[in-house]
Amino acid sequence: MAKTKIYSMIMYDGSRHFASVPETIGWGTLCDHIVLLPGTELSGFVSDGVTEAWIDFTYRGHKFSVNNQFGDYWFFVEDVDCPEEILEEVMGHCEQATGTEAL
Repeated sequence: MAKTKIYSMIMYDGSRHFASVPETIGWGTLCDHIVLLPGTELSGFVSDGVTEAWIDFTYRGHKFSVNNQFGDYWFFVEDVDCPEEILEEVMGHCEQATGTEAL
């Protein structure tokens, strides 16, 4: 269970920005950790190799993206109606890697 407060910020592309955590680890390390969540499949990874990355993955039938912005990792889900339970599972897992609670 995540310690995070899940929120709902609908983006222009229709996705839901649902959480942020401080960028305490590199995006490669976060990506490696995300795929350790049972049932997760990495579907994409794009980076400039220096400052920014997008990590795309599926979990329990939902498409997620993570992007680092302004010193934080921002978490998005494509389906705005994704159950809170699933969002909490993703965040609880990612909080283990970052050693932080969501903002």
